[in-house]
Amino acid sequence: MRPFLFALLLLLPLPAAAQEAEIGAVIADQFGDFARDDFAGAFEHASPGIQGIFGSAENFGAMVRNGYPMVWRFQSFRMLDLREIAGSLWQRVEVIDAEGRLFHLDYKMIQGGGGWKVDAVQLIPAPPPTA
Repeated sequence: MRPFLFALLLLLPLPAAAQEAEIGAVIADQFGDFARDDFAGAFEHASPGIQGIFGSAENFGAMVRNGYPMVWRFQSFRMLDLREIAGSLWQRVEVIDAEGRLFHLDYKMIQGGGGWKVDAVQLIPAPPPTA
């Protein structure tokens, strides 16, 4: 019985790692959509609540261009930590914009019938540069 329990314990972290990979892939896909000005594709990664607020891919794209230019025109991005806060999953993303400035954003993710969706994005003050 002990080998079975040990094997079971080894499997427990896998769903969390798979979940983190799935969430990162959705966010990366949305970044790719923004890079191609494919706002319809990016809008598909938004939750039903976000889609309801903006109503169309065009409105959503205008919000991103005006409110999150570092996401629309970026040099690079990378996933940082995935955290659970008050029952919600938040993925921290580090972005370097087209002008070389560093930003941190938190993506609130929800899961529905169509997979993971972006339910909110918050701009987080980036840590000061290290010397």
